[in-house]
Amino acid sequence: MVDSFPEVETIAVDAGYKTPWICKKIIDDNRNPSTPYKRPMSKKGFFHPYEYVYDEYYNCVICPNNQVLPYTTTNKEGYREFKSNPAICKDCTDLNKCTNSKGFQKVVTKHIWEDYIDQAEDFRQSSAGKESYSLRGQTIERVFADAKEKYAMRYTLFKGLTRVRNWVRLKFAAMNLKKLAMWAY
Repeated sequence: MVDSFPEVETIAVDAGYKTPWICKKIIDDNRNPSTPYKRPMSKKGFFHPYEYVYDEYYNCVICPNNQVLPYTTTNKEGYREFKSNPAICKDCTDLNKCTNSKGFQKVVTKHIWEDYIDQAEDFRQSSAGKESYSLRGQTIERVFADAKEKYAMRYTLFKGLTRVRNWVRLKFAAMNLKKLAMWAY
């Protein structure tokens, strides 16, 4: 696909596609990922993930109470794990805002491609990122809204990947023909 559209500089994606692998793929293809804001996913009353600061030089995480969580391992999903010392955490005043672990240990995970997410965030906050994402609602979302409302694509009556794929292709071909006819007049 990259070779088919060399003129494309920015890729606008929804929040569900704001993953390390997708951001890495877009950036490695010399394009800019235009992503939306995504709320930090933490429990109510607990510290937010951004309050745990990653120290790149020492390869550790520093908790909000200035305790060091050293690197322990990288799991098979590609996340580096930083674990606290349970002896220190047991006596911490903010333990109830940090973890519910019965072993008094906080585990912070950072993806090995986390810096690609950070680059996507930097582009999101730039003027070019804000402008490109604002166009997404007028272009991409409009097609899906029309498909759901005008072409009965809220659900399918077919079973099986091949039948559903053929049905969807037929629907989008009809939508494209209609658009082409509208442009012709």
